[in-house]
Amino acid sequence: MDHYSKLYIDAVRNARQAVVKIDIINSKQSQKQPSHGSGFFFTSDGYLFTNAHVVHGGDRYVLTFSDGTQKSAELTGIDVHTDIAVLKTDASASDFTVLHVAKNEEIQIGLPVLAIGNPYGFEHTVTSGVVSALGRTLRTQSGRLVDNVIQTDAALNPGNSGGPLINLQSQVVGVNTATISGAQGLCFAIHIQTASHIGSELIQHGKVRRAYIGVALQDVHTMHQFIRFHHLKNKSLLFVVNVEPGSPAMQSGIASGDFIVSVNGIAVNGIDHLHRLLDLNAINKEQQIVVMRSNKLLQFNITPKSA
Repeated sequence: MDHYSKLYIDAVRNARQAVVKIDIINSKQSQKQPSHGSGFFFTSDGYLFTNAHVVHGGDRYVLTFSDGTQKSAELTGIDVHTDIAVLKTDASASDFTVLHVAKNEEIQIGLPVLAIGNPYGFEHTVTSGVVSALGRTLRTQSGRLVDNVIQTDAALNPGNSGGPLINLQSQVVGVNTATISGAQGLCFAIHIQTASHIGSELIQHGKVRRAYIGVALQDVHTMHQFIRFHHLKNKSLLFVVNVEPGSPAMQSGIASGDFIVSVNGIAVNGIDHLHRLLDLNAINKEQQIVVMRSNKLLQFNITPKSA
């Protein structure tokens, strides 16, 4: 056997016991066949990653291990904004192995990778490819963009979702999540650094804390004359459709009808950009938000809450 083939075989052998098939059962729909997905262990005390869209709608989860044994699992937390969910099982540590996380600097374009999962119920299927691109953005079912997504040409099919994308050292680089219908060799995985952060939040808090200011917004792309007049760097402005009563935005003085221009001196270009500027680090820390009101620029100090 050549050295190159042995690398692939050993990588799969070492990772195999960390990957499970997940049956998602809805007890209220007794006549419906359970849906399937994949997952993998990332802690020795029984926590495993999968996708939020995999576990959606279920109230019972059954794990099938590589040797065919089955264990139940409970949902620890779910984050639809990044399509990450965490399950917990009381299986013994001797029943599975844990995938270690690849170093961020080692995840580069051209890196050989393997996807392991359960497409269409065919358990522990392996496909191979390379990291095709890094830093992609992907819109999840919640409508938000998730950043730092890995693009790969390792084939994914329904049932692969939630399984690991690994390197040839059996280290996980991403959580397989999506394909583009009709495209070939165009598949995506949530970067393991993103998944690790989300997993930590879900285990510790049961949810992912995000900065909340309490406004409903709409992108506006027809304000070019105002942008030029005020010498702004924005490509568009955010129109404040509504301000929730008692919210940080209302307490600061921001009102319906305002246009958000910048946060801490950074020009805001779209709702997704604002979400990135007001991340976890902004919670309980004063932010300077500039808005346009009646053709005048006004600055408000606002302290986001945790949501």
